[in-house]
Amino acid sequence: MLLTTIAGSLPKPTWLAEPERLWAPWKLEGTALEEGRRDATILSVKLQEDAGIDIVGDGEQARVHFVHGFLANLDGIDFDKKTIMGIRNNRYEAEVPTVTGPIRRKGPVHRMEAQAARAHTRHKLKFTLPGPMTIVDTIADAHYGRREDLAMAFAAVLNEEARELEALGVDVIQFDEPAFNVYMKEVSDWGIACLERAAQGLTATTAVHICYGYGIKANIDWKATLGEQWRHYEQTFPVIAKSSIDQVSLECRNSKVPLDLIRLLDGKDVLAGAIDVATNAIETPEEVAATIRAVLAYVAPEKLFPCTNCGLAPMTSEVAYGKLAALAAGAALVRRELGLAG
Repeated sequence: MLLTTIAGSLPKPTWLAEPERLWAPWKLEGTALEEGRRDATILSVKLQEDAGIDIVGDGEQARVHFVHGFLANLDGIDFDKKTIMGIRNNRYEAEVPTVTGPIRRKGPVHRMEAQAARAHTRHKLKFTLPGPMTIVDTIADAHYGRREDLAMAFAAVLNEEARELEALGVDVIQFDEPAFNVYMKEVSDWGIACLERAAQGLTATTAVHICYGYGIKANIDWKATLGEQWRHYEQTFPVIAKSSIDQVSLECRNSKVPLDLIRLLDGKDVLAGAIDVATNAIETPEEVAATIRAVLAYVAPEKLFPCTNCGLAPMTSEVAYGKLAALAAGAALVRRELGLAG
């Protein structure tokens, strides 16, 4: 019980990409880049194991960005046709590629890193993919016309990819949907339907990660406007609770999410973020344990998986893996208190 895991991204080695930034440019090219991405994936898995993480991930080492890393091997997207658009309801702007035709996979997108990770760990393996609504919120559309139609097209190719990842031995497949915290009405109108289409037919454990974003300035500034209680989940949790998705990942450490909202997820596993991604301060094991204890008031221990609030990509490796070690140590403290092994 209380098996630890990560939300998704981890810092890339400084020899592979520019450190401490999102959308970090690669430092390698050609064959050297392919080998570097594979080696970084294996290294990330081993460092998670060393930190004591129970369910490890690829750390998104082979992707320049959690969304655009998936888009790179799809037909129907013109990466030379750049559009500047508002992301997350205009919270910030980004220059993004444009959908100009039907969305189809050219072939496997993340096979290499899934195979590398699976071959080098005996731990359970988790893999993250962007959710359909979040993809739609991070790319321009000059073909489909309706956001829900574009999202369903992405859901179909995500499902193809997820089924292949499952066949490669991935145990947990998580879809990242930070857009669920922004477009709450659309979540019930079509977001959940697209998410379930992406997960259709999977026998692996399925998860959705909803969050208030990376610890970047645009997100921190936005959160400062949300008041003393962040209640977005009050609208989305009941819809998710009725879905076929097995797990829900959310932030609990240093957030203003009322923890009693977790009751709205009755029946789901909860991946409770006990690591703050908006600070470089490394939590103590006791601080992690305190967060876990607080969440245990609303979730049975067999349904609770201590996790990070969000991805740790913009941090230094020293800070990120220090935080993971604290996560593992804090979970171990609570397991001992509950009389559980480990």
